[in-house]
Amino acid sequence: MEQKAAPASGQLHKPKHKGSAQLFDNPVLERMTHTHIAAPLSIFFGVAAVSLYYSLSRGLLSGLSAFGLFLAGWFGFTLVEYLMHRFLYHMKTDTPRKAKFQYTMHGVHHEFPKDETRLAMPPILTVFVASLLFFIFRFVFGNAGFGVLAGFVFGYALYLFVHYAIHVYNPPKNFLKFWWHHHAMHHYRQDEVAFGVSTTIWDHIIGTMPDKKSAAK
Repeated sequence: MEQKAAPASGQLHKPKHKGSAQLFDNPVLERMTHTHIAAPLSIFFGVAAVSLYYSLSRGLLSGLSAFGLFLAGWFGFTLVEYLMHRFLYHMKTDTPRKAKFQYTMHGVHHEFPKDETRLAMPPILTVFVASLLFFIFRFVFGNAGFGVLAGFVFGYALYLFVHYAIHVYNPPKNFLKFWWHHHAMHHYRQDEVAFGVSTTIWDHIIGTMPDKKSAAK
């Protein structure tokens, strides 16, 4: 079950547009690091739908409160997305342990950005995350947690969909191409900025939008 060694601490990963990295010697563990995007999307969208249906059908939430909590959960996810991408996925790799963790979690994606089987977590981890979020939100918010959970996992699914589309498909010839351009700046020119994927709102608020001069090149 030995894990493959990560590149040296602080080493930049030159993007490779073909192939896939091997993270584990154990074939079962290695297979579990790959997934089709439909699996986590189905799980998260399903959890959002069931959470709303259950809370509304049992009278735990009214339609208006469910809608407001859904939006709050969705908005909350966008901040979590930004913070995790910036401070966890791009953590300082000043020790071999941190370098290995960062590479496994995110560095491998920067090295193989076109590996579509590693653009989302595998189903077993998706179920675990969804279950953990349910217990956290239920404990913290009570019945309101059903609405917050629905919005949060919906935001998560939307993030996965947008991220997958950006890496797998060519940018569209309309206003949506902005998302492609923003994320490309993060991957190929300025990986210390442009951390938002599903939205750029936090890059604007916190001040991590790409440099306009570099973006124009």
